[in-house]
Amino acid sequence: MSEESSTSRLERLRFLVRVREQDLTRARSWCDAEERRLAEVAARQPPSPPPDWVVEQGIGQGRWIVAVHQGYCRPAGPRVKPVGADEARRLLAMDTGLACQLCRPDTELGVL
Repeated sequence: MSEESSTSRLERLRFLVRVREQDLTRARSWCDAEERRLAEVAARQPPSPPPDWVVEQGIGQGRWIVAVHQGYCRPAGPRVKPVGADEARRLLAMDTGLACQLCRPDTELGVL
């Protein structure tokens, strides 16, 4: 009798494993569907407008500022952060070599 009960117990445990695997597969498919839905919603949103002014930071410790740009000229990457016009003017007044040579924020801000 103990052999029969252990076999039926093993069968019940294997059944439980199959059911849990099916539940996990179903939950993963729901997650995939939700990720697709969120991606579609994000794709329909218009991109946020660029900031008016950005600073490009260097690499390494301290992250010094290497350039000031107009918002449309902003280089891509994690080393770029938006700043206000007053902060951009202050930075450009401290060091005129910080002005981007392409977008010329110093001219636009009146700092020469």
